[in-house]
Amino acid sequence: DLSMNYAVILSGGVGTRLGLDIPKQYFEVNNKPIIGYVMETFEKSDVIDGVVIVAAPEWQAYVEERISDSKKFLGFALPGENRQLSIYSGLCFLKENVSNWEEAIVLIQDAARPNTSLEMIANCFSLAEDEDGAMPVLPMKDTVYSSVDGSSISGLLDRKTIFAGQAPESFRLKKYLEANEVLLPDAILKINGSTEPAIMAGMNIKMIPGDENNYKITTEADLKRFCENV
Repeated sequence: DLSMNYAVILSGGVGTRLGLDIPKQYFEVNNKPIIGYVMETFEKSDVIDGVVIVAAPEWQAYVEERISDSKKFLGFALPGENRQLSIYSGLCFLKENVSNWEEAIVLIQDAARPNTSLEMIANCFSLAEDEDGAMPVLPMKDTVYSSVDGSSISGLLDRKTIFAGQAPESFRLKKYLEANEVLLPDAILKINGSTEPAIMAGMNIKMIPGDENNYKITTEADLKRFCENV
């Protein structure tokens, strides 16, 4: 059984930080929700075999209707208490529903990150085949300082050794699932970045060049930028 490549799209957020009356990933640009652009790219990718979407029950019918011609959609997983538990929910869906999950590689993507390139997706998967996973990163342009108390500067960090992580990130599914399981039930609630459990478990995660255009829509300015460039 050949190893397969799967993707988990995190669309569980009901964040209305943008002042929209709906979660931003469902905001429609040119009659297509932002998650629709993510799914469209995944459909085009020749390295992705199947896609799981983590979404709240009240949005599932809406999503299903808008991706009705998808050849890769496997089903929905339910969101968890935080982002990492939503990821874990998607991983468990794969474990339960795909026969070759132990050999599989999984890609974790945000529903509100519509500009990820096919090349970046392919790079994430190909590196995960040789290592334990991969993540796109951007170099730090700013001088970065640390502050222990939050009110005064305690040190200067070497910017050459510091990177800003992006999504999507790829992982060997079995190892990554185990890395998340050891954090249950409480430590997983403190996880902020998807790669954190992998690093804590000693997995070897390689860096690939990030892309300034691969931004996550979090602010009104991001949304405006996307609308202007679609």
